[in-house]
Amino acid sequence: MSLGLLVLRVVVGALFFGHGTQKLFGWFGGHGLSGTGQFFESMGFPQGKRQAFTAGLFEAGGGLLIALGLVTPFAAAALIAVMLVAVVKVHFAKGPWATEGGYEYNAVLAAVAFALSGVGAGNWSLDHALGLSIHGTGWALAALGAGILGGVLPLAEARIAASHRDRAHPTTA
Repeated sequence: MSLGLLVLRVVVGALFFGHGTQKLFGWFGGHGLSGTGQFFESMGFPQGKRQAFTAGLFEAGGGLLIALGLVTPFAAAALIAVMLVAVVKVHFAKGPWATEGGYEYNAVLAAVAFALSGVGAGNWSLDHALGLSIHGTGWALAALGAGILGGVLPLAEARIAASHRDRAHPTTA
């Protein structure tokens, strides 16, 4: 089981880290903070560059922590938050299947983060090496709750900003 958890953590964590650094630094073909910030603003997020920084930090930081197996539920919460926003703002309207631009991949990644919070990072992890026993049902549910809250906050901010824009510039029929 330790080998399986190590492989799962390193692959998923490294991919999240890479995706986050695309947003933060433009690495691996990404658009950096400016380009990603503009994309976030086009989706209705106010202060898109700040949102891009937060998403990139959560992905890169959470991915690194997952790969290392360090404070796994906290890393999972950060990753679940980003995946929730991605599902709601980018993928949900396209249905579940990734072939159609849907949310299946994001849902799988969130499920992996949640599951790791439940089963733990395994014996070949920094959590284990440091004697951190922070896994189990309670930790997984806490990570899920914190992740949902962390995702709902920027979504609410975008909705409030859209409401203010609509009131400032009403359309005429």
